[in-house]
Amino acid sequence: MPEVSPFDGLLYDTSAGSLSSLTAPPYDVILPHDLARYHRASPYNVARADLVEAEGEALADKYKDAASSLRAWRDEGVLRQEGRPRLYAYEMTFMYRAEQRRVRGVIAELALEPLGRGVVPHERTMPGPVADRLAHLRATRANLAPIYLVAGGPLEEQTALLDEAAATAPDREVVDEEGVRHRLWVVEDRPGLRERYRGEPLLIADGHHRYQTALAFQEEMRRGEGSGPWDAIMALLVDGATEDPPILPIHRVASVEGRLDMPGERVRDLGEILAWLAEDDLRFGAAYRETGELVHQIGRLEGEPPTVSALHQTLLDGLEGVRDVAFVHDPGLAEELVHRGERDLALFLPPARVSNVRAVVETGGRLPQKSTYFWPKPRTGMVVRSLG
Repeated sequence: MPEVSPFDGLLYDTSAGSLSSLTAPPYDVILPHDLARYHRASPYNVARADLVEAEGEALADKYKDAASSLRAWRDEGVLRQEGRPRLYAYEMTFMYRAEQRRVRGVIAELALEPLGRGVVPHERTMPGPVADRLAHLRATRANLAPIYLVAGGPLEEQTALLDEAAATAPDREVVDEEGVRHRLWVVEDRPGLRERYRGEPLLIADGHHRYQTALAFQEEMRRGEGSGPWDAIMALLVDGATEDPPILPIHRVASVEGRLDMPGERVRDLGEILAWLAEDDLRFGAAYRETGELVHQIGRLEGEPPTVSALHQTLLDGLEGVRDVAFVHDPGLAEELVHRGERDLALFLPPARVSNVRAVVETGGRLPQKSTYFWPKPRTGMVVRSLG
């Protein structure tokens, strides 16, 4: 079962610049045209160690460059260790559906174990991203951002820790590009909380590929050096019962050979589709071209939530002529791809609930690829865990 521990984290020295210039979003959500902006923000921006710009022959050296940046920052005192193991209370506050919301958790060191009973995945991984992150981890020997896991809860010990931290000024604070306020407190270890986590299965919300990467790296290192810091990974642990983190939808677009016969009723436009979609509901939206006209529909699926599972099981996976399925976060972009003729069909999904995702995995199931987008995500560079 999960083993949680404090660790001696690396924090940016406040003299190195503002956290807005030093931190970045997770590596897998930074768009190519935005990467240069983070690199320009500061010579110490964490994206320089997380996503190195490289092409052609330089591609082979990009992981070496990432490691060199981290070493230089430590040598210069830009990144400093606390000096003893700590926990890191973390809070994200944001607007969601016209309401002020927050998600809080604790960043700690999580002992690696095979995926299954203690640490539970809900999506399938792909070999390409694992290979990339494994090469990066071999070179840098560091966790630059925590993976994100959700406990069933409620965890009263964690809530008390977070309430106590929030009554004081944060050690680090930054507002990101989406208006999310990230706050971090360096706090003392709580043995009671560590003991509580031993009986609490953890659902991977974000970081499936990085967890698989950490397992692969652990196997490599144990063959040559035995046990070490590679036996754990940095993780943000969130109490799902208390915090109820939002899960945004990831819409589908596809090319289709032949005539489309979609179930449902026509509605006016994309705005009408989005107005219908809601958690715990099996309605979905569709946009496609018919005799040159852009058609919008709302349909209802059979099955159990989350809707993305029912969509694949009862409609998309059995739809004849479907090819080139892609995943799009922005519904407006999904509609535009159909409007421009770059795709024949867009399928729009509602948000999901943590309880519905957990219900799938607790019965041994997995969601389709790219089913969930837990938002917001912890900021890369707020605290770094060194593997030596």
